[in-house]
Order: sequence, then structure tokens, then C-alpha cells
Amino acid sequence: MATREAFLAKVRAAQPPATTRPDVPLFDSPGGDPRARFTAALQLMGGTCIEAASASDVTALIRERFGASASIASATAEVPGTRAISANTEPISLQDIDVGVVRARFGVAETGSVWFSEREYVVNALGYIVQHLVVLLDPSQLLDGLQDVYRRDDFRDARYAALVTGPSATADIEGVLIRGAQGVRSLTVVWIAA
Repeated sequence: MATREAFLAKVRAAQPPATTRPDVPLFDSPGGDPRARFTAALQLMGGTCIEAASASDVTALIRERFGASASIASATAEVPGTRAISANTEPISLQDIDVGVVRARFGVAETGSVWFSEREYVVNALGYIVQHLVVLLDPSQLLDGLQDVYRRDDFRDARYAALVTGPSATADIEGVLIRGAQGVRSLTVVWIAA
């Protein structure tokens, strides 16, 4: 047996047996408008919420905020990109993209987070390697809290999932907040029905 196969056989043999997930209690909702709670939580984390009536409004918004020459990789057919992406796109090829566009499956009012899986991102690196991320979110797809995410079938069935709350940031060097240190410099959630 080759070294690679021997190594993989050892890894497979060392896997713990499958267990069921623990029950997560449902906590009381603080109440109030979920959309207002989502917006406040996202803004606290450095993100922005904007209303749009149509996909063409989103394209105009991108041009207005990031410039007419901004390169765009879109993971949704709703908003055209300047560069096409597919599941076969090499992640490194997105390194020069200014704006990534993706539709979130749902949002979480408690934290201002948006949820993506490999299906939404198409190329997982899209959410991390581009300069700015524009997220389309249907207001009817807001969950109250994180415990609600755990109960969704799409959460359990995803091979990869990410809850994203605001742009990348760090303040570990002299306590100075720097946005975009390890990922996107800005995150804009656009309220637009699916």
C-alpha cells in the first residue's frame, strides 16, 4: 500500500462513530421587528443594509458605490457579473475581483448574520477573496435566532456552511480596528425579494 493510501486508511480508521446532534433549546425571542434587529446587529459589526426594488437597482448600486470599472463576480443569475464563475472556477482566479455578489439563503436577526453554503457561493473563496461582498437577502427569509439555524434541513445537509456577519476585521494590533484584514473590506446586504 502506498504511503498516501496508508495514511488515509489510518485517518478513516480513527474516525469516531457517528453521533446524533444534541438538542438545542429554543430561547425566547426579544421581540420587535426582525428586520430592524438584523439591520442594527449588522451595522454594529460594520455592515450596511440597503433596499432595492430590482436586480438592475443592485447593479446601479454596485456601480455607484464601487465605480463603473469595478470587476464583479456574481454567484447569482439575478445580477450579472463582469466575470463568469462556475463550480470549476479556480479560487485564485478571483483574487483581482472588486465585488462579489451572492444571494444568502437566510439571515439571522439576532446577530445580523447571513448564511451561505457551497450552493450559494458556487466558489467558496468568493466570500473571502474579493474586496467587497454584496449580499442579496429576501426579508421574508429572516430567522429569529441562531438556535433556529440549527433546526433547518439546509443547515444539516450542507457540506460547507458559513454565517457571515459584517466585513472582515481585526483589532489585535495595538487595539486599532482594521477592516478587510483577512477578508472582504465591506459587506452590504441588499433587501430584495427572491
